[in-house]
Amino acid sequence: MSYAVDFVTVSPIGLESSPVVDALAGLRANEARYFKNKYDHVFTTEPASEATAIVDWVAGILKDERDLVIASPPLEATEFEVEGTRWAYVFYESGLSINVLYSLEDGGKRAVGFKLSDGMDVPEELADRFKFARQKSKLAGTIRGSYFVIKREH
Repeated sequence: MSYAVDFVTVSPIGLESSPVVDALAGLRANEARYFKNKYDHVFTTEPASEATAIVDWVAGILKDERDLVIASPPLEATEFEVEGTRWAYVFYESGLSINVLYSLEDGGKRAVGFKLSDGMDVPEELADRFKFARQKSKLAGTIRGSYFVIKREH
């Protein structure tokens, strides 16, 4: 069942098994607010078990580009297109959020972003490979983020 993320009344629906459930729900709401304000897009997620194509696409990019495998189970995912860019998000039980920005036009921007929920440790598989910058969010507290540029076709 899909869930239209509400960024006014933050809800942990679909994320209840996370040890940082409130922070992860705030992080997801922060993303929903961004897409609503910038693109007038309603950010809708579905259980990862129903979104295996999205989860597999993101996992494939991580493996192919950086030989990364995320240890935490995925809880929710979403995929959509706005203004010629394909976006995919996967929210993990650990509190990690991974997004893929993939321009459909050759030569456009393509990147993978990592965001860590407030209160979670940096996942072991990312700790030695990425530096995380901090940003404050009213919905999510302190978000730590990093990214890398996608070099291959996916």
